Amino acid sequence: MNGIIHPCTHPEDKPAPKNEDEMMVAIFEYIDRLFNIVRPRRLLYMAIDGVAPRAKMNQQRSRRFRASKEGMEAEIEKQRVREEILAKGGYLPPEEIKERFDSNCITPGTEFMDNLAKCLRYYIADRLNNDPGWKNLTVILSDASAPGEGEHKIMDYIRRQRAQPNHDPNTHHCLCGADADLIMLGLATHEPNFTIIREEFKPNKPKPCGLCNQFGHDVKDCEGLPREKKGKHDELADSLPCAEGEFIFIRLSVLREYLERELTMASLPFTFDVERSIDDWVFMCFFVGNDFLPHLPSLEIREGAIDRLVNIYKNVVHKTGDSFRRRQKEKRKRMKRDQPSFSPGGILTPHALGSRSSPGSQVASNPRQAAYEMRMQNNLSPSVSPNTSFTSDGSPSPRGGIKRKADDSDSEPEPEDNVRLWEAGWKQRYYKNKFDVDAADEKFRRKVVQSYVEGLCWVLRYYYQGCASWKWYYPFHYAPFASDFEGIADMPSDFEKGTKPFKPLEQLMGVFPAASGNFLPPSWRKLMSDPDSSIIDFYPEDFAIDLNGKRYAWQGVALLPFVDERRLRAALEEVYPDLTPEETRRNSLGGDVLFVGKHHPLHDFILELYKTGSTESVDVPPELCHGIQGKFSLDEEAVLPNQVVCSPIPVLKDLTHNAVISINFKDPQFAEDYIFKAVMLPGARKPAPVLKPSDWEKSSNGRQWKPQLGFNRDRRPVHLDPAAFRALGHVMPRGSSGTGVYSNAAPPPAAFQGNMYRPLLRGQAQIPKLMSNVRPQDSWRGPPPLFQQQRFDRGVGAEPLLPWNRMLQTQNAAFQPNQYQMLAGPGGYPPRRDDRGGRQGYPREGRKYPLPPPSGRYSWN
Repeated sequence: MNGIIHPCTHPEDKPAPKNEDEMMVAIFEYIDRLFNIVRPRRLLYMAIDGVAPRAKMNQQRSRRFRASKEGMEAEIEKQRVREEILAKGGYLPPEEIKERFDSNCITPGTEFMDNLAKCLRYYIADRLNNDPGWKNLTVILSDASAPGEGEHKIMDYIRRQRAQPNHDPNTHHCLCGADADLIMLGLATHEPNFTIIREEFKPNKPKPCGLCNQFGHDVKDCEGLPREKKGKHDELADSLPCAEGEFIFIRLSVLREYLERELTMASLPFTFDVERSIDDWVFMCFFVGNDFLPHLPSLEIREGAIDRLVNIYKNVVHKTGDSFRRRQKEKRKRMKRDQPSFSPGGILTPHALGSRSSPGSQVASNPRQAAYEMRMQNNLSPSVSPNTSFTSDGSPSPRGGIKRKADDSDSEPEPEDNVRLWEAGWKQRYYKNKFDVDAADEKFRRKVVQSYVEGLCWVLRYYYQGCASWKWYYPFHYAPFASDFEGIADMPSDFEKGTKPFKPLEQLMGVFPAASGNFLPPSWRKLMSDPDSSIIDFYPEDFAIDLNGKRYAWQGVALLPFVDERRLRAALEEVYPDLTPEETRRNSLGGDVLFVGKHHPLHDFILELYKTGSTESVDVPPELCHGIQGKFSLDEEAVLPNQVVCSPIPVLKDLTHNAVISINFKDPQFAEDYIFKAVMLPGARKPAPVLKPSDWEKSSNGRQWKPQLGFNRDRRPVHLDPAAFRALGHVMPRGSSGTGVYSNAAPPPAAFQGNMYRPLLRGQAQIPKLMSNVRPQDSWRGPPPLFQQQRFDRGVGAEPLLPWNRMLQTQNAAFQPNQYQMLAGPGGYPPRRDDRGGRQGYPREGRKYPLPPPSGRYSWN
């Protein structure tokens, strides 16, 4: 819900609402549009951010201090430009006298959030009464009084319902939000049908000038010119050049297909499990940063950090077996022995015979210059250079490295980088600049590493089990190096049990700057501004922002002091008696409220509970609400049938004919050490695969998509039997002496490891001419079957055609899915048929070769 509240209260591409009532109506309209797109059938869960764990509060504190500082700076700049324009005789519309909306009020405990909860109760009751699309829907509202981040409250609900015997394992979930964390959280549920809906991000949307309200320039560039006439009679004066936002679906089942293709590994010393591999991928993404931990200094998500992690991961997983170490050692020996000492690049890169005419081939415009550059590259001194990589202590490494590139390539000056990770001594400079300690201080480095490892364990628990500790947080602004992760297996990762979240007003004191103190009671506000306050150091008027290698201030690290919880609570004990009854109510923690209409099966059951006046919690009957389980308890502020629901917004009418009922709802409870299983539940049906070969080719960084052949992806191909030779005889002329259709295939590289094929049976002859032209595959797969070898058909230019594919294209050959695993399963997916009956990705030329004779094993037609 916070992803809805923010753009509705302070939009960037249209005029802001004039008052709080307009904000609430805008939120209602936004939810209506989302509802009409998603069309939920069983449950609508509306979750607003409540009090967050301490690990998250540090990020909230940074954001709110930044927002306050940037808002004040923007207002000062606006006034400065206004005075300059008026002094020069320019024209500006009269300045509107209105209070600037402080978005920091979108925090639990404020009057704004309390009023929002009341408005949403009215909105739900109105829609359940009057909208047919809501007729049989169960609605749960978790407002800001319920502790926990909104998305994690939803995840906790899903986890607890999945553990119930009545849960439908094929439930479809649709989560709304633009946070990248939602992708990780959705994958962590292991639910087969999970979709994320978010508003499409469109950069560079036009924004009006804050002074003259005209488009095309910012405040700093405003010249105070009269507004241009819009339309013949200025009838377009109040219109904005912007369209209604569009939404996109992110289907995690499709992402799971991509991840399965990317992470699948063969020849492992244990059985490959895609569910565990997806969990590993989610965990790896923690290293590039999230809301609770800073990213490792050498990993930047904009520089392909996730791809680097995946490559390292696939290598490390193999190292769990001794045979992999032996093979890697042999491979390095062969590469060192067979690899040329220098391989020219650019136009001098070696090409296979006949491939110069392929698209992308380069032509030497200045051969002499290219040869000179090649010689200079070959004669480079092995001494330290900007492209030299270094070991864990900062000394030069014998292997070459690549200097990290900037995010953008425009002409703006780059910020000064005092660490210079690509130069010797980077670790010493990093710890000195960021932590103000010497890198030789082993005890301090150990403390940083232990805190970071604790953070990794905390975040993993948070994603998969719930909040492990409401008090824990990472106490540094920066992360250690991965090379410092030594002996981490012995580090403790237990967290204090029984911790409780902050109360709402306590969190406000922990995350608000003094400029936002107007949302707090007067005596509490004084603690933020009084020079004699015992916690005045928590609220600096100004603070430094470390760009940390980035270009813009919003990307940098706000160097704010961390709040000491003990000192904060001690200071608040003196002002707690000053709270009014209303403030005391807003400072209490609440829970979820469930709403149903008169047509819902639960309606009469809940009504009976109110009639009996039961004070005990009652189990939710799962048969009346699609298997949902939990506890009901009576709500003192309930919406009840035949009672008027007063509108908190003057422009909206009261609900005089109400038939909706509400009640407090609590999720099923489990022991504190209960482990929710991160598996796909029994009976869950995976959605049909949707990716086809063309999808994989576009996303595989130039690597050609290869279908899986046969039933077992891990089996190495064996030698050809006589039947296969006869089949090849119809495709490939015998005795071609190297001039046949395979003559243009590139030879296998010298680094190709393993035997080309298994030993032949006694008395069976090899065919060296055929086997020498096998197209190289991944080293662990061995050579491909001969019907998969690459062929360049001269009639089609340089497009590679496979004999297997040409058999597919003829007469729209129909395959039996149970005969070839390439048509289904994790390794390969069937090509979709297009509207004309053919198979996408395959040409439609006529048959250019005879079919093999029937052998009784395959049906080619």
